[in-house]
Amino acid sequence: MARYLPLFPLGIVVFPGEKLNLHVFEPRYKQLVLECVAEEKTFGIPTYIQGGVGAYGTEMKLLNIEKKYANGEMDIRTKGLKVFKILHLDKMAPGRLYAGGEVEDVAYTEDEDILTKQKITEYLRILYESLGISKLFQELPDNFRSFDIGHHLGLTLEQEYALLQLQREAERQEAILQHLQHIMPVVQETERLKDRVRLNGHFKNLLPPDF
Repeated sequence: MARYLPLFPLGIVVFPGEKLNLHVFEPRYKQLVLECVAEEKTFGIPTYIQGGVGAYGTEMKLLNIEKKYANGEMDIRTKGLKVFKILHLDKMAPGRLYAGGEVEDVAYTEDEDILTKQKITEYLRILYESLGISKLFQELPDNFRSFDIGHHLGLTLEQEYALLQLQREAERQEAILQHLQHIMPVVQETERLKDRVRLNGHFKNLLPPDF
């Protein structure tokens, strides 16, 4: 069912469930935030990509205004709720400074594949260990979903935007697995290169070949 939503385009992808802190300084978005507070309504962050506002974005709940500055700027805390698709975009919503648009919710299917998830988990463990961020893996809950790790995979903006549009969890898992399988050899080779650089100039205890 279509509905009208205030829009705050940004050059990022926000995933459902993600918490996002923003510094709001433009008059149009200060107006948007104050109206969301006064009317207890949500707003959308569509991804600004390749020189334009993408059709997909995430509806956001304003959790609180963390700080107000003398010039009207604000630090706000928000949380992603669900993904929408823009049916019609207004660069300025009627009578407003900010953008708005007619949107519809994107229906998602939670059909995770356990075997694929196990493979992803193992790749993530190795990846995070190689990058020296094992703590990030340790903090990952057992029931994590693809969107929970979307920003921790080294994806480009275009890849994150493509992930946002996949409507089945199994499809997102497969896309993530393929990405990890592609980058893992590069990461491991980089680690081997770092080890070789560290050894340069050190005394080496090498076993000569027997011939």
